[in-house]
Amino acid sequence: MPNPRPRVLVTGIGAVTAVGVGVDALWSAARAGRSGIGEAKLSRSGPNRVKLAAQVPDFEPTQHIEASRLTFCDRFTQLAIVAADEALAQAGLSREEKLGSRTAVIIGTGVGGITTMEDLLYGEYVLKEKMPVFSVPRIMGNAAVGHVSILYGCTGPSFAVTSACSSASQAIGLGADFIRRGVVDRAIVGGSESSITAMNIRAWELLRVLTPNACRPFSAKRNGMVLGEGAAILVLESEQLARARHAAPLAEVAGYGTSSDACDILRSDVVGAATAMEAAIADSGLSPAQIDYVNAHGTGTVANDTVETEALRRIFGNRLSILPVSSTKPIHGHTLGAAGAIELAITIMAMREGVAPPTINWLGPDPNAELDPVPNEAREVPIRAAMSNSFAFGGINSCLVVVPSE
Repeated sequence: MPNPRPRVLVTGIGAVTAVGVGVDALWSAARAGRSGIGEAKLSRSGPNRVKLAAQVPDFEPTQHIEASRLTFCDRFTQLAIVAADEALAQAGLSREEKLGSRTAVIIGTGVGGITTMEDLLYGEYVLKEKMPVFSVPRIMGNAAVGHVSILYGCTGPSFAVTSACSSASQAIGLGADFIRRGVVDRAIVGGSESSITAMNIRAWELLRVLTPNACRPFSAKRNGMVLGEGAAILVLESEQLARARHAAPLAEVAGYGTSSDACDILRSDVVGAATAMEAAIADSGLSPAQIDYVNAHGTGTVANDTVETEALRRIFGNRLSILPVSSTKPIHGHTLGAAGAIELAITIMAMREGVAPPTINWLGPDPNAELDPVPNEAREVPIRAAMSNSFAFGGINSCLVVVPSE
């Protein structure tokens, strides 16, 4: 008989979010329902009506990254490097150990170096300043991938994924697939985003999807999302490599599914979302009845939460009313291309501790989003398997299933 496919284990996680630097800070805030959302602090003002954002507080890059490297790094790259350093350290790996051709680096981002781009446009056309020589390496969407690959000597497949809000989830799923197929033994995966600029907030504001007061996924009176910045990086390894190194696995990436709606550039589709979830569960070898917690995409917009609820009902049926389904975006904001990685980090911690984090700011049920959102307070619940959803503009859906590593 053929050997079962290789298991893909998570041996390290790092994060930088609006609730601080580190996975512990992220999980502590998610579990306690403590939000990192506040008034947006912008380098330049604009015609914005929406004043909320989820920004990394008091982040001083020189405390984490050498000055010579910062010349080439937009903020989204800086966040990715710090998250990668934490993840690799937890995995028992260091910069001194060059990881070579059997390690891939796949990092998602929705917009890449948009902070640098806006600064350059303002400097060039308003202030008439001389453009910095090393502008291109700061802007490019694969900058985080390049720096992490260089820092850790990773010469295997390395590339960026740009699928809007599904970017990080697809990066993680692709890394897991590479390991299963024997292309590599290890993959450094995740996502990073830093797009809290006056221009970008205004662009999202014009789509009428930003809330002026509070993000309330699956709640009555919900009226939109809050943009956030952050990064999360995971180290994935084949079980054989992890065991040989005596690494301490945190979880197993058991299933990955992705689909395209091919319907609308902005509005998500029930069939497409359900197809990605169904594919991820099938890939894991589990049944829907074995999923005990779902970290939802849960943006807090009227349309997205309605579609996601209907898609979840197609997968879980009547069980949806008792299945914990929470959104942590009111904690860390909607981090676009980094969202899937940040939320998978929370999902893994939820599974490990047997605690479903709450959906905060919830005011009451909405007939168009009837499910169990774990309203306002965390809940202890045994979690045998958990699922994390990411749905993106462009109709790109991605879903991941994790199970305990033992």
